[in-house]
This record gives sequence, C-alpha cells and structure tokens, in this order.
Amino acid sequence: MKIRVLLLSAVSASAMIPQFAHAEDATREGEAPIVVTATALNQTASETATPVITLTQDDLVHRRQATLGDTLAGLPGVNSDNFGGGASRPVVRGQTSPRVQALSDGSNIQDAAAISPDHAITTEPLLLRGIEVLRGPSALLFGGSAIGGAINLLDDKVPTTMPENGLTGVAEGRIGTGDSERSLVGGLTAGVGPLAFHVEGVHRSSDDYRVPNSFGERHVDGSYNETSTFSAGASWVGSQGYLGVAYTRQNSEYGLPGHSHDYESCHPHGSSLHCGSHSHDDGDHDHDHDHEHEHDEIPFVKLRSDRFDIRGEYRDVLPGIERARLRLSFTDYVHDEIEHDEVATTFKNTAHDLRLEIAHKPIAGLRGVIGFQHSGSDFSAIGTEAFLPESETSNTAVFLMETLQAGPVRFELAARQEWQTIETTLDRRVDHRPFSFSGAAVWDIGGDYSLALSLARSQRAPNVQELYARGVHLATNTYELGTATLETETGKSVDLTFRKTAGNTTFTVGAYHQEFDNYIFANTLDQFEDFRLIRYTAADATFTGVDGEIRQQITPDFGVTVFGDYVRAKLKDDLGNLPRIPAARLGARADGQWGPLHGDVEYYRVFEQGDIAEFETRTPGYNMVNATLAWRTDLGPVANAELFVRGTNLTNELAFNHASFIKNASPLRGRNVVFGLRTNF
Repeated sequence: MKIRVLLLSAVSASAMIPQFAHAEDATREGEAPIVVTATALNQTASETATPVITLTQDDLVHRRQATLGDTLAGLPGVNSDNFGGGASRPVVRGQTSPRVQALSDGSNIQDAAAISPDHAITTEPLLLRGIEVLRGPSALLFGGSAIGGAINLLDDKVPTTMPENGLTGVAEGRIGTGDSERSLVGGLTAGVGPLAFHVEGVHRSSDDYRVPNSFGERHVDGSYNETSTFSAGASWVGSQGYLGVAYTRQNSEYGLPGHSHDYESCHPHGSSLHCGSHSHDDGDHDHDHDHEHEHDEIPFVKLRSDRFDIRGEYRDVLPGIERARLRLSFTDYVHDEIEHDEVATTFKNTAHDLRLEIAHKPIAGLRGVIGFQHSGSDFSAIGTEAFLPESETSNTAVFLMETLQAGPVRFELAARQEWQTIETTLDRRVDHRPFSFSGAAVWDIGGDYSLALSLARSQRAPNVQELYARGVHLATNTYELGTATLETETGKSVDLTFRKTAGNTTFTVGAYHQEFDNYIFANTLDQFEDFRLIRYTAADATFTGVDGEIRQQITPDFGVTVFGDYVRAKLKDDLGNLPRIPAARLGARADGQWGPLHGDVEYYRVFEQGDIAEFETRTPGYNMVNATLAWRTDLGPVANAELFVRGTNLTNELAFNHASFIKNASPLRGRNVVFGLRTNF
C-alpha cells in the first residue's frame, strides 16, 4: 500500500511518469512534430485530447519483437498478456481485447485474437514504420472494440508518395541469443510514371526462449515461433492524393505453452466444477480427479492469413471538402490447433471492413470529420475445442467529430452510433445499438504548456464469446460459459493530461478515471488445480490510474527520462478486484549520442501485484534492465547502414506477468541479446 501511495504522489506532484524518447511527441529542437494518422484531423500527439504514444524510427527498430504485445510492453500505460513466443496482445491501462482494437492504418485487423490470448494478432512488427497507441476511450473513432484504447499500425505496403530518385529500399538481419532468433527483412519501392510499386517480406524463426534456472527449466516448452510474411502493393500517386491496393500473406507456426489435457473431462455442475467420476454421493463437485501427469507433446498453432487492402486519400475533392479517406479490407483467416500431428480445432474468420472519412473545410470556425464504417465477420470453430458456435456479425456505424478554436482553448465534440447484429447456428439473433459521445477541451497555457480535459460516454456491445461460449478451452485451462442476456456495456470516463512539449524539460502525465455499467468480464466461479470454470458476467466496475513521463535534456547529446504507470481496477460495491490487472511500474532511462554512436540504458521496477481477484494468486515484483547501442554510417547521399545490439533482462531475473493467463507456465524471457544490421537506400 505504501508503494502505491508513493507512486501516486510522485506522479501527481512531479508529473514524473513513463515514456521513452520520441514516444509522446515532446518535440526536440530541430525535429518536426509527428502527425498521428489515427486522429480524425491528423493532429500531432501534443494536440490530442487524450494521450497518444507514437513509436517510430530508431525507437521502433530497436524495440521490435515477434509479437505486438511484446513490442509495446514497457511503454507508459502499456503492458502485454504474453502467451509464450507466438502470441501476445497489448494491455492498455489495464484493458485488452475485446476493448483494445488493433488497426492496420485505421482499418480493423480481423483475425481471432479477440477470442483468446493464445491467438496471435496477424501483424509483423518488423515491417512497420510506426505504431500509434491511443490510450483511453477511442470508441468515438473506432467503435466499441476500442472502448479502452486503440493500436494503429503504420506500414508501407500501399505506397502514399513517390520514392525519391525512383527507388528506395530497406534490408535488415537479426539474430538473438535468448531464443536463437534468425530474422531477415526486405522491402523495395519503385516509381514508374504516376505509379508506385512496393514489395516486402520477412522470415523469422526462433526456438523456445530461455528463462533463469530458478524457474526449474532452462526453456519455456512451446514458446518457439516461425513466421513468414509477404506483401505486394501498388498505388496511383498524384498531386492531390493516392489510391492503391495491397495483398498480404502471413504463415505462422508457434507453440502453446501451458496447454494441458489433464482437464478434458472437466465440466460444470451449476456454478461448480466437476473433474472426475459421478460416483460421489454428496452432490458437490468432485475434486478427486485422478489424472496422470504426463509430459504430452506440446500442441501448436498453424496459421494462415490472406488480406487485401484498398486505401485512398484525396484532397480538395469538392468545394467545401478538405479531404476524403478510404479504407477497405478483405481478410481470409484460418488457424489450426494441432496436437499429436492431428488437427484438433480449426478457427476460421472471413471478414471485411469499409471505412470512409470526409473532412470538411472550416465552417464558422468549425473543422470536422464525418464518417461511415461497415464491417462483417463470418466466424467458425470446428473440432474438440469448438467452444463457440458458428456466427455472423455485422456492424454498421456513422460518426462525427467537430473542433472549434476559441482563443487559447480548442473544443472538441464527437459522437458515434453503431448497429450490431449477431446471428448464430443456435438459431439465435441479437441486436445492439451502442451510442458513444464525448467532449474535450485543450488549453494552450503558453510557454509550451497545455492542459487537456476529456469527458466521454462510450458503449460496447457484447461479442459472440461473451454471449454464447460453452465448452472446454484448454489453451487457457478454462471451461467457458457465456451469458446470452448480456446487455450493452457503458463506460463513463474523465481524462486529464498535462504536457510540456518543448525546451530542455518536457513531460506528459495523464490521470484518468473510468466507470463502467455492466462491465463484462470472465468471472471465475470455481477452480480445480490450474483449471477454472468461468462465466462471462456483467457488473459495475471502475478503472483509476496515472501514467506519463518527465524528460530532462542535460546536454544537447545526453538526456534522462523518469517514467511509470499505475492502474487500479475493481468491481463496485466491494465485490472485489478485476482479474489480470498489471502491477505498477516506475523506472528511469538515460540516452545519448556520441558522433555515429548512440545508445540508451533503462531500469524499471515492476511492483508486486497484491490487488487480486478471487482464485488469483499474488505476483511478485521484479527488476528489469535493458540497454541498446547502435553505430550508424552513411553509404552515400541517400543510403545508410546501422549496426545495433539490444539487450533485455540483462540481470536474467525470473519475472512473471500478472496479466497473462498462463503466468506460472510462461514467465517472461530471460537474458536476451539481439544483434541487428539494417540498411536504408
């Protein structure tokens, strides 16, 4: 308790909380501010009403890992729910899928990641040129699946500009010591007249990753990952915009640590779990299941995703129209969960997403965007773990955002109406109409200081899993029960952000409070050993927290950053804590540049998580030390090369992630050193 009080006091009084260099658009001298493309009006991170992290350039190159969650984990307010080496989803301010939406340049990524943490998000961090993290409710822009935040992934597969000198490219090779990673990356963009063509690809292979000997095993069995991604695209590029198309194929195979068949016979008796014979006479659930603990072959996922993207943006389309932006995607996703060389369960998702935004020119001082979005999904699960019925989900939405500058204060109003329909093979149909609206004010105090206040009422409709799940889900060692009567979830939030964006001292600190009516969560009803009976239940809940950073540029070439975050999530009426909420963090980072050399070293403390839900166990705290060193040289007028080395968990500390479903079976990786060589031309 003392640790939490000290952390909150330090953040509130000194604004000293997390972030890395370049992450929050605290612009250094000579650098152009980074435009956040996920915002409807292409604002910079310092102009947004709620805090946004932008991860680009060297910071992204050095931090990239095999999964999106692992790549972002450690940023202020961002954690992950790691599931070995092949799957890891971002956790933003204590929330993850289905409340944190992953986007591909503003378009939904429609895979199976929202169903379970062992399902990978179908993206390739090594092919991204930038990541935007919208912390806080983003449902006004992207729907109820972003009620807790959004992650926008920026890539080059659809060219938006003509390459300099007609040809540009990138190549990179990486090797890692902690999991024997071998990765090769390549990309090429060529211009022919008004047409730009782009091809890119990655092949990544890694073995089971190592953990400290104190875990009892040298490796986490089933934490290997092998992924190949290829993309080809072309665009027509003109003086007023572009229109292009791209095709992306991803194949992946990765293991499922912690997967056990010891509990296949477990099933519910009311709210109790039965894991054995029916010979007992007392009517209670039987916890005398006499299974044999054998080391079965580790099951694995074999994934294939085919995706087509059509993207376009055109300026000054018609009188009064400043910009029109189109995003259209088609996805054919399938993955098999394979056990003993046989397919046990197959998950399929055939989906599309259409998004159109039209920004109007100023009218009586108002600037704004009106938009339309429609998405559809045909999802099925077939096999021994088909705990979900086949379903078709359709979501249609209209949204509006307007801003008005009144002296030093800029006001924002936004609203979004959705219509969602789910139909299943159970002959059931359910309709929901989530409505979200928000208001915000950003006050330019002067002297590079600003204060932003955002108020929002956001709604999310329940998904198929929360409504109709029923069956054993061995990947997470659960028996899942849906609740068909669940209603729309409503979150009411207040977010206060204080920034200083220029000078030797810069900072961003955010404090937030979010209250939910009918918050839907996986409530554990009973547990036998590591197996749990869960039911998706609705209850009122609150999320309260702080996150941010303060940076001091000591000399032109050397700076220090102090960062941290904290979130407290609990059910109202003293009903307990919400499960799998990340622990508080506090740390510091120093970075510098010495001619062609630049590097950084960071230390942070993750505190013990003792605010646990029923049937959870406390997670001990740990220390983390990471460092990067890079050397860059020019190879010509437009070409350069960089040799870098990044070490993580350099003290080789045994660390467990409280947000993970399988924290005890899959601790964080031990000491790992990645060597990379990258060239741009």
